[in-house]
Amino acid sequence: MTLSDIIIVLVRPEESGNVGAVCRAMKNCGLSRLRLVNPAELHEGTIRARAVHAEDVWLNAGRFASLEEAIADCSLVIGTTRRRGHKRKSVTTPPDEAALFLKNREGNAALLFGNERTGLEDRELAVCSLASHIPASNAFPSFNLSHAVQIYGYELFKALSDVQFVAGQWTPMSKGQIDVLAHSVTNALESLGFYKQRGRDYQERFFRDVFSRAGLSEQEGGYMADIFTKAARLAMNARTAE
Repeated sequence: MTLSDIIIVLVRPEESGNVGAVCRAMKNCGLSRLRLVNPAELHEGTIRARAVHAEDVWLNAGRFASLEEAIADCSLVIGTTRRRGHKRKSVTTPPDEAALFLKNREGNAALLFGNERTGLEDRELAVCSLASHIPASNAFPSFNLSHAVQIYGYELFKALSDVQFVAGQWTPMSKGQIDVLAHSVTNALESLGFYKQRGRDYQERFFRDVFSRAGLSEQEGGYMADIFTKAARLAMNARTAE
């Protein structure tokens, strides 16, 4: 499944600002298919203002009189809800797990978000094949509609897109790279005559453990290796010049 297979469905939305913000949140995360089920009377200008550069999501959005029509072409329907009960789903999954579940599926998948005040009703959640919730503080577990879409959109983007590392992004060193760095540092120290007695093995383990806990990036590890290598080379040149 790809991001183009994901359909965001807003069921009975009431707030124009929320709908516009949903469009922006969707486009941030590579989502483009929006459907509205029985929406209230919405204000076009407010939606466009809140959508900013995601007006195309709004302009291409589908409108449906019933939920059944909106999801008729979907092989999987996920309803978002924080409430469980006898007439609702007894088990729900968080956004990251829902996104990973969709990764190996085929066909269209609909992600349903209910009315801003009441959420999805029992009958609306009943048509869903899976329920999902956003873990939150018990003091205030209800999310704004656009914020909820943003959270799910981000998890879907991570799971279903080929995210490329940007220049300068922190990439942690792997265990293998840390082992190589620790060995390089102790090699440099040995060339300086640091190990007159036994102890190199212990120090190599020491450096490996410290580097692991420090969480060095690949760039930082390379820089550190260069420092020790250069120090050893300078010391060797100084001895040669004497």
